[in-house]
Amino acid sequence: MNKDDKKQEATIDHNKDDLVSNTDAEVEIHSLRKELEEEKAKSLEYLKKLKYLQAEFDNYKKAIDKKVDDYRKVAAESLVLELIDVHENLEKCIKDWINTKEEERLKGIKLIYDQLSKILESYGVTEIECIGQKYDPFIHEVASVIEDDQKEEDIIVDIVRKGYKLNSKVIRYPLVVVSKKRDKEVNKNV
Repeated sequence: MNKDDKKQEATIDHNKDDLVSNTDAEVEIHSLRKELEEEKAKSLEYLKKLKYLQAEFDNYKKAIDKKVDDYRKVAAESLVLELIDVHENLEKCIKDWINTKEEERLKGIKLIYDQLSKILESYGVTEIECIGQKYDPFIHEVASVIEDDQKEEDIIVDIVRKGYKLNSKVIRYPLVVVSKKRDKEVNKNV
């Protein structure tokens, strides 16, 4: 075998190696493409499931919102029906006002007041007790301050407007008058 033959044989061997490595590369490329297609298919399936779940959640949210709205309407309806009774009793009281004695009028108004108080109580509305209690800025609003050395500091001495809670939540803050000690400098000048 001469030098040219050896060169030619080496080239053939090299070409065979290239051919084998090209074939291996093509197999690997084919395998990677197949994996890529599978991953794309999975990705599309996940996207489809995500869109389905999003739509299902949106429908669930709409259903819950509708139920809450329906509950509000039912609650409002029962309150309104009870208030209609109070309204009619007030209407009767006004209609019969001239033909009734003052004592009977007062008795009728007291009955209507009690009826309304029971309705409010049945819905969890309670009056916030204030007089004689220490002022709490989280529960009370100050309408005015009275300087009085004989009263304890920051004690509620009067109510300008009553406050109410619905269950445990303050729905209207009481407007109160609070006591303060006189300034010592003011006392010296007096």
